[in-house]
Amino acid sequence: MIDAGADVGSAIFMMHRIQGPHMLAGIKDTYIVLIEPSQTQSHIIRRQFAELGINHYEECGSGAQAIKRLGEIQPDLVIAAMHLPDMTSIELVHRLRDNELTRDTPFMLISTVRCFRELDPIKQAGATAVLPKPFNTLQLKQALYATLENLEPQAIELENMDVESMNVLVVDDSRLARRQIIRTLHMMGLEKFTEATDGVDAIPLIDSEYYDLVVTDYNMPQMDGKCLVDYIRQQSHQPSVPILMVTTEGNSSKLAAVEQSGVSAICDKPFDARSVKGMVEAIMVH
Repeated sequence: MIDAGADVGSAIFMMHRIQGPHMLAGIKDTYIVLIEPSQTQSHIIRRQFAELGINHYEECGSGAQAIKRLGEIQPDLVIAAMHLPDMTSIELVHRLRDNELTRDTPFMLISTVRCFRELDPIKQAGATAVLPKPFNTLQLKQALYATLENLEPQAIELENMDVESMNVLVVDDSRLARRQIIRTLHMMGLEKFTEATDGVDAIPLIDSEYYDLVVTDYNMPQMDGKCLVDYIRQQSHQPSVPILMVTTEGNSSKLAAVEQSGVSAICDKPFDARSVKGMVEAIMVH
């Protein structure tokens, strides 16, 4: 299981369209839009940017200003605090993800919030990184480098199996989360995906088609991930299918129960591509 609390954050970077979407650049070349209403915190981050040699950034004072600006430019990353003068970052991420121009723009939340109940909505909305405050320059640098590593993840490599032909079922009640999962796995070479909104929606699919891999969320409205795992392992015609649970759930007792039910691996949202690649390769050979 991934201990996301031990990681300062991860994200997926897209480069400037002017540079080309597949070009990796060092953190000194990244172009960042920063939305931080606190003048004190903004000053600290600007100082950290200077220490890291990051000069290509601009600041917006509100969510509305950022949305307008992001309609004009295409940055590598948006960094924002949770609470903005005119909206929360949850609302901001939803607005960005619903706009074709900004739906894939990486978004990093910087916040003192630790509560699962408060962080879950923004993770489900498609934030690609969560960096807890307070953070130092080294932690910011590590988070930014992690995002660069995730821009073009290495392809999944499996002996005696054609990765492109693998049939993957993605189960998540968040449309944005499903899209992020599929996008990441697609960059690793997987091409065949079926989507389900929760366990109830997934069961008829599992009963009618064979899958090589199931990727499911934990918290879902009608049937959660544990109940789905229980069904697959105990009642379906494919009880040995590998199951990767990708979740924001932080309750260790709940996750322990999921592990006992037979899930193959558990990964936290937002996840880093390198960890997911290793997990998929590991569970597919057992």
